[in-house]
Amino acid sequence: MDDIDRKIIEQLCINGRVTLQEMGKRIGYTSMGVKKRLDKLTESGLIKNKALLNASLMNLYPALVFLEIETEEDMRKIIEKFQKCPRIIKMFKSMGGYNLIAIVVAEDQSTLECISMGKCSLRSQKGIRRSDFYPVAEVYYDPYIDLNIGSKGKYVKPPCGVDCKNCVKYQEEKCVACPSTNLYKGKIY
Repeated sequence: MDDIDRKIIEQLCINGRVTLQEMGKRIGYTSMGVKKRLDKLTESGLIKNKALLNASLMNLYPALVFLEIETEEDMRKIIEKFQKCPRIIKMFKSMGGYNLIAIVVAEDQSTLECISMGKCSLRSQKGIRRSDFYPVAEVYYDPYIDLNIGSKGKYVKPPCGVDCKNCVKYQEEKCVACPSTNLYKGKIY
């Protein structure tokens, strides 16, 4: 990555919809030169173009999940099990007391409680030594999050393997179900 690439990325960070022509004017390149650079940055995996949604405007309930996993094998299994979970926004391996951290999101308080304590919860998995769950009260700086909107109805059972239709919270209508199933009753995904 050189200075021109940095300038292109900077322009995209300011306005992701800036035209190639406008970007070219600002950095002293032709629109075709910018396009070639942009294609190269995208193909290399250095940047990705994707719509992010404003969690605050959508009235979503994000939370931070801190986990201390007993073994590397347990961690690998948890990461694989939840890899396609649409409620997990980000997952991080950490070198602190908690060695796995996730950002999760729910449509309402009741569903947030379910993903905190239910069978589909990260915290209920085998190999968890201790955990903490912190609902986010307010988001500062950047309220935009990366939701996996295109996952609705992709699976009969959620990617984590828990059957929503047999879940007491779902039956009591205290959880809207996993967004990746056809049982989902929420309005976001």
